[in-house]
Amino acid sequence: MSRKVVIVGPAHPLRGGGMATFNERLAYAFQEAGDEVEIVTFSLQYPSFLFPGKSQYSDEPAPQGLRIKVLINSVNPISWWKAGNYIKKQKPDLVIFRYWLPFMGPCLGTIARIIRRNKFSRILAITDNVVPHEKRPGDIPFTKYFLKACHGFVTMSRSVQQDLEHFEPRKPSLYLPHPLYDNFGPAETKTEACAALGLDPKYNYLLFFGFIRAYKGLDILLKAMADAQLKGMPNLKLIVAGEFYEDAAPYHQLIQELQLQDKLVLRTDFIPNAEVRHYFCAADMVVQPYKHATQSGVTQVAYHFDKPMVVTKVGGLAELVPDKEVGYVVELDPAAIAQAILRFYTSQEAPVLIQNITKYKKRFSWQRFVQSVWELEKRLSYK
Repeated sequence: MSRKVVIVGPAHPLRGGGMATFNERLAYAFQEAGDEVEIVTFSLQYPSFLFPGKSQYSDEPAPQGLRIKVLINSVNPISWWKAGNYIKKQKPDLVIFRYWLPFMGPCLGTIARIIRRNKFSRILAITDNVVPHEKRPGDIPFTKYFLKACHGFVTMSRSVQQDLEHFEPRKPSLYLPHPLYDNFGPAETKTEACAALGLDPKYNYLLFFGFIRAYKGLDILLKAMADAQLKGMPNLKLIVAGEFYEDAAPYHQLIQELQLQDKLVLRTDFIPNAEVRHYFCAADMVVQPYKHATQSGVTQVAYHFDKPMVVTKVGGLAELVPDKEVGYVVELDPAAIAQAILRFYTSQEAPVLIQNITKYKKRFSWQRFVQSVWELEKRLSYK
């Protein structure tokens, strides 16, 4: 039996990084299960003074085979009413909101309340964050406003589920690990990837990937790269691939102070989806030196391309990367990160880690994610 699903959140033409990619991949997964799906997305996600990147909009082609309707302006309440009424009249079985930032609470909470007036649709939120990485005035009331409009929740890390229980302890919620990002194309050889990126394949490459923000700890990783033992490895380089979402000057100053210019490959523009696989396939290992985190889509891209990882012992990262099985879980400390990198290159563990990854990643299927969402939907109350 075909069911109707509406996903509310970032999608093309927004470039939105992992959020838009996730929503589009989730829509495909529902379609593969035989459901009818539409994504309702933003014409404007952030006012320009709140957006840290260069552009909110993608110049890539729209994903094929998906219905995406652009309706929501996050700062225009008239658009909230239009979007809410549009979805309400369709009477979808399930509406899935992506919630990641309290700023979106008034907008998404109002849309959800309007939809609920049809007394039919169930409202589910995938809560990437409940307590945001960067705190601002209004976080608590905006978050409460949104969460009260929902019937239930999916979290992709146990730390977020714990945060959620402080706000909505009685509503059904389910922890579901982030599925694999398997939509960036097949793996390629290191030689092919390096050729695509204009890199010399004789080097060993580490990868830091994604938007650069303070909580992601690039400064910690740069200090780790300055470790005498790593500096003494002439064939080792770090690729930094992702757009700065804050002032880049302190990072460049740190690179100068640590004399790391020859150890780095800086690709600090937005990385389009078509190029993602090149960066992961050129790298030997992915490093996530986050200072705090919930879950990370970067982990699931690394799994897809069978890349071992170094992650810090914060938030939900360690839940997804079993220590010394598929990578290394370390303290948030440059010396600890440096020692894990050194161990990777000087031990014989790499082939074992990769073999373990090919087995472990099978649990992160989109089919399982969708099935679990429908099981949770049965527990949701209309009240």
